[in-house]
Amino acid sequence: MNTNANTNTDREGAFADTTMPAVAYRKSLPIDDPQSLEDIELPVPEPGPRDLLVQVEAVALNPVDCKVRRNTDPGGKPKVLGWDAAGTVVAAGDEVELFRVGDEVFYAGAVDRPGANSRFHAVDERLVGPKPATLGYAEAAALPLTGLTAWEGLFDRMGLRTGALEQTGALLVTAAAGGVGAMVVQLARALTSLTVIGTASRPETVEFARRMGAHHLVDHHRPLVEQLKEVAPDGIDYIFGTAATDRNIKAYAEVLNPFGHIVSIDDYDSLDIGVLKRKSLSFHWEFMFTRSLFRTPDRQKQGHVLAQIARLVDQGALTTTATRDLGPVNAANLREAHRIQESGTSIGKITLSGF
Repeated sequence: MNTNANTNTDREGAFADTTMPAVAYRKSLPIDDPQSLEDIELPVPEPGPRDLLVQVEAVALNPVDCKVRRNTDPGGKPKVLGWDAAGTVVAAGDEVELFRVGDEVFYAGAVDRPGANSRFHAVDERLVGPKPATLGYAEAAALPLTGLTAWEGLFDRMGLRTGALEQTGALLVTAAAGGVGAMVVQLARALTSLTVIGTASRPETVEFARRMGAHHLVDHHRPLVEQLKEVAPDGIDYIFGTAATDRNIKAYAEVLNPFGHIVSIDDYDSLDIGVLKRKSLSFHWEFMFTRSLFRTPDRQKQGHVLAQIARLVDQGALTTTATRDLGPVNAANLREAHRIQESGTSIGKITLSGF
């Protein structure tokens, strides 16, 4: 990352490509339909004033990719998904200040702009961080969206202090072997002194969550209250809910200590938050794309957070959550990635590398 040098670059001098391979969909279809994701050619995007043009080397899949594909019908126009990427800057807008051509970067980007499942991708530099030097592109691509979600949930929503090792208490992380859960566990272990309790049910997910750093694991297919009272007899102070918050809200209200906090990232039609009042419990939403969607004045904080995550990775305090690479970015491989994601059996993050 370079914060002093002039990074404005003549795009024509960077490369000669005018079109690029991409994967897109034109209609919301089940993932087993060959047209649910298709290989296409698109024009190379023109970077805006604060944009970087990145040559994408690897991407990772998130639940948001599947949700958008299922629920947002583009009406026949090609829509590109993909909100986790790592690559190299090949051109920059006139007002870019933070990066220069040749920098290796990683980022999640913005959900209201085209995704990164394309050879070249334009992204606001304020949402971008320097790629961890110790990771390959695929390993790095697994981290941005989930890392930002975990960081914002822990330190912006719950109000935990990074490095406040005197801060005690217990944190429950649901689906601790998932993409977000694994990053919550790692960040809580690296930057707080909380006792970290994860939920997992299969031997392989239990093992992965332990490897990420969970002190204790409980089975989310069994009643939570009794299990949590065994591993945290003094109660729970924080809950990071990545799934089933609507089903578990009463259990959360029972196990949380007064003035405790819940952060939720999952979706549901309704939620009985009245059960939280008696203990003055706080409920927080976390949506990583809020800053980019609403162009908040502090959106550059996401770039700062990614830089901190990269430093922690290079220091050995965090590790990649990439568990499976499906090969080049193409429609067939992305359909397989979506199929695995929708099956609910994936552990960590699925990545794709190269074109």
